Amino acid sequence: MITIKHHGATSGVTGSCHELLVGESGVLIDCGLFQGEEERNGAGADSLAIDFPIDHIRALVVTHVHIDHVGRIPYLLAAGFEGPIICSEPSAVMLPEILEDALKIGFTRDRALIERVLGLIRSRVVPVPYGQWHSVFGDSADNGKSSLSVRLQRAGHILGSAYVECEAQSGGAVERIVFSGDLGAPHAPLLPEPAPPERCDRLVIESTYGDKDHEDRETRRLRLKAILEHALADGGTVLIPAFSIGRTQELLYEIEGIIHEFGQLPEGVAGATSVAKTIPANSGPNDESAAAPLDWSKLEIVVDSPLAANFTRIYDRLKHFWDAEALARVQRGRHPLSFDQLTVIDDHKDHLNAVEYLARTHRPCVVLAGSGMCAGGRVVNYLKAMLDEPRNDVLFVGYQAAGTPGRDILEYGPRGGWVMLDNERYDIGARIHQVGGYSAHAGQSDLVRFVTGMAEAPGEIRIVHGDVGAKQALKKCFDETVSSRVLIPQ
Repeated sequence: MITIKHHGATSGVTGSCHELLVGESGVLIDCGLFQGEEERNGAGADSLAIDFPIDHIRALVVTHVHIDHVGRIPYLLAAGFEGPIICSEPSAVMLPEILEDALKIGFTRDRALIERVLGLIRSRVVPVPYGQWHSVFGDSADNGKSSLSVRLQRAGHILGSAYVECEAQSGGAVERIVFSGDLGAPHAPLLPEPAPPERCDRLVIESTYGDKDHEDRETRRLRLKAILEHALADGGTVLIPAFSIGRTQELLYEIEGIIHEFGQLPEGVAGATSVAKTIPANSGPNDESAAAPLDWSKLEIVVDSPLAANFTRIYDRLKHFWDAEALARVQRGRHPLSFDQLTVIDDHKDHLNAVEYLARTHRPCVVLAGSGMCAGGRVVNYLKAMLDEPRNDVLFVGYQAAGTPGRDILEYGPRGGWVMLDNERYDIGARIHQVGGYSAHAGQSDLVRFVTGMAEAPGEIRIVHGDVGAKQALKKCFDETVSSRVLIPQ
C-alpha cells in the first residue's frame, strides 16, 4: 500500500508537512511551523506539537529552508525522530542557520542547548545533488518488499529549493509521486526556473497564488523603479518587510540593476557586507542628503537584519547555483549582492539609530527588514516610527497570511486605515504597494504549466498550501486543462 497523508498546509499556506507511507515505512516531506491565523486557530492548537505517529518514519525530506517548511524540526527530534534529514546541497548549508534563529526566538536562549540541537541536526543532514536518485529504504529490485528512492529537482523558489520525486514500491504496486514544495516564478532573478518532471502518477502541489498571476518581470521592475523614484523625489523611506531568504537577495539583485542602469554604477565596484556605513545617529534634518535631487547615487539601500545579511553572504558564496544571467553579471565585474550603496546593519543599537535618523530626516532610503509578514522583527520598529508619514512607502513582495499585521496593512492601508503593532494602534499614512513576482512563488499560469509540461498528466493531483479561494481557483484550472482527478485535502 502506498498512501499520502497530510499533517499541515491543508487549511492555509503554512505548516507544510506531508507523509508518504510505503508499506509499513514512511517519510515526511517538510515539517514546518504554522503562522498567522493558522497558528492561533484549529491548526495551531499547540501548533508546535508533533501530534501524529512517527515510529515508522524513516527519513525527513526538506524541500527548502523557509520556516513554514522546517520550523518544527526541533520538535520532531524531541518527539524521538532518529532518521536522516535529506535535502539539497545549498539547503544543507542553510538549514542549521535558519533553525538557529528559530530556536533563539521560539525555543530557548540557552546557548549550550541550542548548540546541542544544531549539532544533532548537522549530524543528520544528508546533502543530495540535484537530479540524482537517493535510496531511502529497501531495494527497488527486490519485488515484494517496500522500497523508496527520492530525487530532488530545482524548484526555483529560493536557493536550494527542490521539488521531490519519489519512486515508491510496495508489494506489486510501483508509483512515481511528486511533492512540489514551493515552486518559483519563471524569470525570477538569480535562480533558474523549475522544469516539470517527465511524469508522475500522483502530484501534491502548492497553490499559494493559485488564483492569480504575477506581473511579468519588466513590469514589476518598472513598478519597483517608480517606488524608488518616489523616495528620491521627496526624501522618503521605502520599507520592505522582507523574508531573510529569497526575497531579500532577489530585491538586492534588482535594485543593483536599476542603480546600474540609471545611476551609472561603475563596473567592478564592490560595496559593504558589514556595518561599514551605519547611518549616523547625530545627523540632522538639514543634512545635505535631505535636499538631494533625483540622483540615484544618493539612494541608500539598508539591509537591517542579521539573518538576512548572513543568508545574503551564503547566497554570494553559493553563486555557482545562480542562473546564467546572474553569473554573467558577476563575470562583468559587478557585485549584485554587495554594491557601493548597500549598508548592512547588524548591531541593535545601530538599528535603533537608523530608525530614529530616517524618521526625522529626509534622506532617501530603502530598508529591507524582517519579518516578512510584519509579525515581529526589526521592521516593526520602522513601521511604528514611519507608517503615518505620506512621504514613506511600504512595499510588500511576499504573501501576507491572514491574521498578520502585514495583511492588515495591505488591506486597510490604501483606505487610510490603521494597524495594531505590539498591542498599540498606528495610523497608516504611507503609500502601500504590492509587487507580485518577487514573492518567489509561481503564479496560477506557472502552476498549470508545471503540470501540462509533463508528457502525461498525473492520475491524481492534490492541492495544498493555499487559502480556500486560491485552491478552488487552481482546481478549476486543472479540471479544465488536464484529465487528472483533482483533490483538495482537508
